[in-house]
Amino acid sequence: MAVETRIIQPDQLEEAVTLLKQGECVAFPTETVYGLGANALDAKAVAGIFAAKGRPADNPLIVHIYSLDQVMDLVGDYHPLANTLMERFWPGPLSLVLPKSHRIPDIVSAGLDTVAIRMPDHDLALELLQRANLPVAAPSANISGSPSPTRAEHVLQDLNGRIPLIVDGGPTGWGVESTVLDCTCLPFRILRPGGVTVEQLQQVAEIAVDPSVFHNGVVEKPRSPGMKYKHYAPKAEVVLVLGDRIQEKINLLAHSPEFAGRKLGVLAASEHLEAYSGLTVFDMGPELEPKIAASRLYNLLRTVDQQGLDVVFVEGFTENEIGMALMNRLRKAAGNRVIQS
Repeated sequence: MAVETRIIQPDQLEEAVTLLKQGECVAFPTETVYGLGANALDAKAVAGIFAAKGRPADNPLIVHIYSLDQVMDLVGDYHPLANTLMERFWPGPLSLVLPKSHRIPDIVSAGLDTVAIRMPDHDLALELLQRANLPVAAPSANISGSPSPTRAEHVLQDLNGRIPLIVDGGPTGWGVESTVLDCTCLPFRILRPGGVTVEQLQQVAEIAVDPSVFHNGVVEKPRSPGMKYKHYAPKAEVVLVLGDRIQEKINLLAHSPEFAGRKLGVLAASEHLEAYSGLTVFDMGPELEPKIAASRLYNLLRTVDQQGLDVVFVEGFTENEIGMALMNRLRKAAGNRVIQS
């Protein structure tokens, strides 16, 4: 049954607090993307997240907290190096996979014996969590598989009539989801790259990167969001182009019989906007600044659909620093449509 979806401003936060305590779902901003939150200790409330998003039940959620004091109630014994990471990177875009306690319902962890925990680096999110005084399970506030929301209007586009409330905190900063780090194995393993980079983590601990980060192979039982299913994808077909002659390859593809009669666009670095003829071109930012491209990505993918494009070609970026997260999201959005130039 459809509900009325309201957007409120930060000074109306008490409405969101009340709904969370009542077992409802609320969308709110974080420093990464907008999240769809519910009381992580209430299985019925969390089930509302899956229903609203159309999210597969085997895709685990991340639990958001406001204080380190909450950690011990939510997890079992874990490696002490995880404490060092919490002290160094929280609040921030880093989710740590730890053994879960009996207090975490199975629906949150998709039946796994672990749970991902993070403390967001966003004043409004922290205030909401503190005032509700609850751990809040929160995936991205979108229809499952579509581009994640970085603005309140993106949430409304996807979830209007499905959730009661959206807290409008303006555009998010990072624009891609948190890094997910599995701390139940040695070396610790990145399951999903994000705002805290491999390079930063390696200053604290030995870090491995799960092979699924770099390709779209089948992961039967995902230990993190973003591992198993096609994610972040617009309705338009996404074609990711890599290599040394990207612009030349995209122009050849755009004028090939395969794409004849279709509305085409390209997401390009600022330096290459003039390289394409007959295509709708979107500016991802400077070629050597993937952080800007990451912050723009989801909004641009949604704009592609708003403009009715059938296919969007995307230039590949460097995979250094946050470029790994950007390219991970692009590979997921493109499915297996990755072309080498």
